[in-house]
Amino acid sequence: MDFPNRIPVFLLSGFLGSGKSTLLNAFLNDPGVRDTAVVINEFGDVPVDHLLVRKGETTISQVSTGCLCCSDTTDIRKTLDDLQSAAQAGLTAGFTRVIVEMSGLGDPAPLVNALSPEKTGTGQVKGNTSAPEYYLAGVVTLFDVVEGASSLENHFEALKQIAFADRIVVTKTDVARELEGPQDFGLLSQELRALNTSADIIDRREVAFSSLFSPRPYAVVDQGEDVVGWLALEAAMAHEAGHDTRSEEPQGESRHGAGIRTFSIVSETPLSEERFHRFLALLQNSAGQRLLRVKGIIASRDRPEEPLIVHAVQHSVSDPVRLAQWPDSDRRTRLVFITNGIDPDPVRELFTAVVDTSPISLTAFLKKAGPAFVGLILRSVSNLTRPSRRSQ
Repeated sequence: MDFPNRIPVFLLSGFLGSGKSTLLNAFLNDPGVRDTAVVINEFGDVPVDHLLVRKGETTISQVSTGCLCCSDTTDIRKTLDDLQSAAQAGLTAGFTRVIVEMSGLGDPAPLVNALSPEKTGTGQVKGNTSAPEYYLAGVVTLFDVVEGASSLENHFEALKQIAFADRIVVTKTDVARELEGPQDFGLLSQELRALNTSADIIDRREVAFSSLFSPRPYAVVDQGEDVVGWLALEAAMAHEAGHDTRSEEPQGESRHGAGIRTFSIVSETPLSEERFHRFLALLQNSAGQRLLRVKGIIASRDRPEEPLIVHAVQHSVSDPVRLAQWPDSDRRTRLVFITNGIDPDPVRELFTAVVDTSPISLTAFLKKAGPAFVGLILRSVSNLTRPSRRSQ
């Protein structure tokens, strides 16, 4: 289903670490893909996700920090207008499709409401009079077969992401096979079908990009009573809070619960890769599932012109990817952490104690850190005395 003179907008969702950037890169590298604008939304104050997405000649990448689902939903409409204004001014290439890569903690409900026909009464999302018309053409959600069950159990956002999808792409099936043996994709599909009765469920290894982001009728009523109810509740809450116009009061991270927070570490000095891996192993062993996500780019002391891209989800660490060159002019190490119930100060102090070029002063760190965090650290302190396997 295509609407002449209207631009389709697709939401790309999936919980933290499910593989959104990887899939987006594969899509953008497809020879048949062109004229696609990409909006990347990050849950954090230091943008790094845009460094992980390759920019083709016909691809626009716009970074938005701060969770879109927590802010006034006019943000997405303004972003769409800004993209078109840039194209009309000749600052970027034109586009005929937009993909919004949501943050891993993103709740689809506010964005679906913002892109719904009821916003204008015409089935169009329109800002200024010269802006084009947009419509919601699909919601693609990634489900990580390794960590997905835990995410659904512990995070309501993960469940809503599945419920709103009209395409569910199951990722990391190859990794799961290595860890746990053969996976029954049919059984997994049945379990997901219990959460979403209408979505197409696809193995990432068999996905056809030509259909994944092709315009189609996305109808809220097809997604079930829960989705309709969540959208109605979202609209009522937004109206009561006065969000029909831009609120002067930031919404922050309250939507995601008091314990969910993001913070960053930026280092001007290139790091020892061995020490960084020790820091990450110690932090993971101590924090466990409370360490929801770590991602970033590392300036290596041994190979300063070839940075490392690092990813970690709870206790799972992806193999670092070494880039042939820096993707931008910023040569600093930039790490973003998304955690549940972890104070950032002890993490920063641990980073300094383990990774800093000065001699490791774990004793000084332990004196400053909180008792609960120290207890966990002490149970994993042996990691400081032996190299990480990944650093060998």
